[in-house]
Amino acid sequence: MDSPASSERRFPRYRLYIDESGDHAFHQLDEPAHRYLALLGAWFREQDDYTHFADELERLKRRFFGPRPDEPVILHRSDIINRKRAFGILCDAGLRSTFDAALIQLVQDASFRLVCVVIDKKSHSEKYTTPFHPYHYCLAIMLDRYVSWLNSSNARGDVMAESRGKEEDLQLKEAYKRVYESGTLWRSREQYQRALTSKDIKLERKRANIAGLQLADVLAYPVKQACLLEKGLIDDRGDVFGKKLVEVAESKFNRHPSSGYIERYGKVWL
Repeated sequence: MDSPASSERRFPRYRLYIDESGDHAFHQLDEPAHRYLALLGAWFREQDDYTHFADELERLKRRFFGPRPDEPVILHRSDIINRKRAFGILCDAGLRSTFDAALIQLVQDASFRLVCVVIDKKSHSEKYTTPFHPYHYCLAIMLDRYVSWLNSSNARGDVMAESRGKEEDLQLKEAYKRVYESGTLWRSREQYQRALTSKDIKLERKRANIAGLQLADVLAYPVKQACLLEKGLIDDRGDVFGKKLVEVAESKFNRHPSSGYIERYGKVWL
């Protein structure tokens, strides 16, 4: 019988961390902020790459905010941009510049794979009499990419997303389990069950201080905006901080193994 150590060598373990930018509701669909929902996922190898990233993230927090064992600082994009809570210190322009550079370096140095799925909810609702739930549709597409990569890499993995509320969490768990048990139009249930180590998605709130979820939170909006800009659907806002984050994250996108194409592998448009 294989030992746990030999099994780990045969099947490296990964975890996919997911967050969204936008909402799943079908309202105000003429406004870009409401029309497009993006689901962003980043997966890390658990024992080395993720541990290193989590350690470096905590080191960055201690550098700028000091030790806070009972009230950990949680990276949350809206707090950073609006300089709320602990990020009020970023009202100082010099400190903000130093923090921004450190955050960009953290993302650049981290080893992970990235997928962003963007859905045009207006087109989706016009195409179908009973449209699919946008978040769950994006999730199935993302899981297809993750499972395909795990199987081609002879690896195994699980999935964690940010908790969104009692009812939303229950629906998300059911949507994930359906995919795990039945597969999708593009991947069989055997492919899913070979790649995924659990039939249940893990859900955690922001306050749990999960490094992977914080990365997904910080990247979801700027990556979505970059995808919309590539399609000519929004105006270029110039040299904003989010663009710099996307630039260093570009090399992390999932790609076709031979052609290197990102489209439909790392960036998926629905």
